[in-house]
Amino acid sequence: ALEGVHVFQDGDVRGVRFSSPSPALSFPASELFINCSTFPAEFSIVATLKLPHTLQMSEYVFSVLREEGHLLLALRVSAERLQLLVGAPDARQQLTFRGVQIADGRWHSLVLAVSGRYAVLTLDCGIPLELYMPFPTNLSTKSSWVHVGSRKRWKGLFSGLLRQLSLLPGSDATLRVCPAAKPSLAELAVPPVLLDFPIKHVDHLSPYEAQVRVMLGPTKVCSQMEQGQLWLDTLKKGLFLCDGTHWLPVLQEKERLDYVDDYQDLHTSSETLDIELFQIPGAGLFAAMAHRAATPGSSLYRWNNGSFQLYQNISMLRAHSWRHVTIGRQVFLAVSNAMHPAEGQREQSVIYKWSVRKRKFVHYQTLHTHSARDWEAFHISNDTFLAVANHRTEAGNHNIESVIYKWNPSTSIFEVNQTLPTSGAYDWEFFTVGTYHFLAVANAFDGSSTYIDSSIYVWFEGAFQDFQTIRTCGATDWEMFQIGNRVFLAVANGHMLYNHGQSLYAINSTIYELDMSTKMFLKFQDIITYRGDLMVGYGYEGFVPAHWLPTIGCSDWEFFTCAEGSYLMYSSAKTSLSKVFKLRTH
Repeated sequence: ALEGVHVFQDGDVRGVRFSSPSPALSFPASELFINCSTFPAEFSIVATLKLPHTLQMSEYVFSVLREEGHLLLALRVSAERLQLLVGAPDARQQLTFRGVQIADGRWHSLVLAVSGRYAVLTLDCGIPLELYMPFPTNLSTKSSWVHVGSRKRWKGLFSGLLRQLSLLPGSDATLRVCPAAKPSLAELAVPPVLLDFPIKHVDHLSPYEAQVRVMLGPTKVCSQMEQGQLWLDTLKKGLFLCDGTHWLPVLQEKERLDYVDDYQDLHTSSETLDIELFQIPGAGLFAAMAHRAATPGSSLYRWNNGSFQLYQNISMLRAHSWRHVTIGRQVFLAVSNAMHPAEGQREQSVIYKWSVRKRKFVHYQTLHTHSARDWEAFHISNDTFLAVANHRTEAGNHNIESVIYKWNPSTSIFEVNQTLPTSGAYDWEFFTVGTYHFLAVANAFDGSSTYIDSSIYVWFEGAFQDFQTIRTCGATDWEMFQIGNRVFLAVANGHMLYNHGQSLYAINSTIYELDMSTKMFLKFQDIITYRGDLMVGYGYEGFVPAHWLPTIGCSDWEFFTCAEGSYLMYSSAKTSLSKVFKLRTH
């Protein structure tokens, strides 16, 4: 038995109770933070506890103290409050969740997740509570000790029952414990000694027999011989049932993002404005990068042995974006070139075609564009289209026609199909909802203001027609995504400028949801954004930050998966360095 620690049976549940600040539950922080002396900037605390009705003073669930007694971190509870205390190098911080009813003589499970500038508390798998709290990134744990149930003294000794306590580096651990059959007793890492429930005898059980065989291992053949058999896939972490032809999922765990590794530094010839990732059958995964400098031009990288390697340089003037499109077995790459009018050159964008014989891209077609910012490729029925976002004319007029090209199988070239009025267009986004096809344009500037309308068009009778306009602020990008049957459209607002006044960069970007009753996109949520910041979010009827990643002039993000895992890749418009991050999942 441990001195000052007692196992207590509370009905069907076991927990531990502390009668004194136990030295047995104190240990050096170096045993917890192996090979690292800095407290993680992203972490979760998971605890299951029961506090008495009579609780009057604040009590410590755990604390991290330096040897001289200086507080580094502590989780403290009181009658209606839960506090996270942080002894930052410059000043002490205190995060307080008020009105938290946990001192009621009942069991409660809590997850406190800290990520970037926010802390989120989830109690009994309920609605999360979010507070703003920038957590220090340089909190040293050298010469410090962890104390469970106290602050190394009698005052503040935890008087309740404690069933589990876990500290996890990485992202929000809520998804690991929720949902749960018993939310107040949600389990993550309960010590074995506390898992012994009293045995309940159930009488009158009806015996039955079943000829079921469970197979374990990698991919199995599903045929008539295996019909009705179960297969436990250890790689996909799922249980499947054979119906005589296919394996049908019965239970399957979904991958969840845990944390992000800095994986590869990609040193480029100049700043990069855009990345386009695509696969070529028989050749592999490629990344086309639009470099600002004309010499040696933009670059094509190929994924080889777990990293991107330079594959081909393509000479061009001030590339802004790439877009690939596949027509049958043919693979094309369209690049948008954006030159300043003062340079006095005719602005042209180029389409390249993959040569199977030469195993590289060769010049295929030239199109007259106007400071083109983006290409969007899409298919409707059996037709292939390319839409270019023209930003401004050579004379500097931002109110200009952008063009939709259509592939002509007879001439084997892209031809003008339709023009649409735009104002400093930056991006096209094509998406489909049911049988309807939409095309959204991000208008950034009309010559005097960035506070202008961006348009959404719908495909009707062989052309795109007006569907809806949405007021945006220097819009640079649209992205459509779905959650279940719900359709969302997010706009990235760049900056606010009106009548050549001062530019504001701390503005809201907005997520809209398609309302089927009004047949319109209605505002769902505003998210504060700053030029150069990225947020990866998760939703609980809204989005909150889940990870903050350091970037330098980030211009584009791309996600890809391959045999080695899942990755994020970003380009920098400020330096000649792009980066690849590896996603660690659980």
